[in-house]
Amino acid sequence: MEISMDMVKQLRDETNVAIMQCKKALEDAGGDMEKARIALRKKSAEIATKKADRTLGSGVVAAYIHGNSTVGAMVELNCETDFVAKNEDFKQLAYDIAMHVAAVAPKYRVEEDIQEVERAKAIEFFKEEVDKQMAGKPEEIKQKALDGKISAYFAEQVLMKQPYVKNPDITIAQLIEGAVQKFGEKTELARFSRFVVGK
Repeated sequence: MEISMDMVKQLRDETNVAIMQCKKALEDAGGDMEKARIALRKKSAEIATKKADRTLGSGVVAAYIHGNSTVGAMVELNCETDFVAKNEDFKQLAYDIAMHVAAVAPKYRVEEDIQEVERAKAIEFFKEEVDKQMAGKPEEIKQKALDGKISAYFAEQVLMKQPYVKNPDITIAQLIEGAVQKFGEKTELARFSRFVVGK
């Protein structure tokens, strides 16, 4: 199948990955757009893993204020160099993540931020529910169901696991992994804050 520039442009617009990488992904996938997307995500994750031990020496703070001026968010997005930090696409990424934070209201940045007290409360709550729903079932099946409920409950609150508001097919973590591939530097969301008038 011939890979058209329109296909490459569409994939580039969706992923923000370099044109040549999009073209190669489409060629390798035989023109199948979905396979190309998956291949680029996989490659982004691999690149992010390789760059994980690099030092973050620069970054930006971005703010988003919703149109009604009652909800806003700020994020700090770090990278390795000023060269990338000053890039308009990098600044836009930080702004888009701030907009996501304002819209979706995550409670935690990563899963490790969940305190044991909060995890214990959730386990207690869902254990009661699982025991009622699965009365008489073996304990290992109940435990799997409980683990699934806990995982789903916290995934909704952990920023890195949330589906990105502008493209629910990817998570915020995958969005950042894509940035690592695009900019060629380790990129990490250091922190975020969400503000609501009266709260």
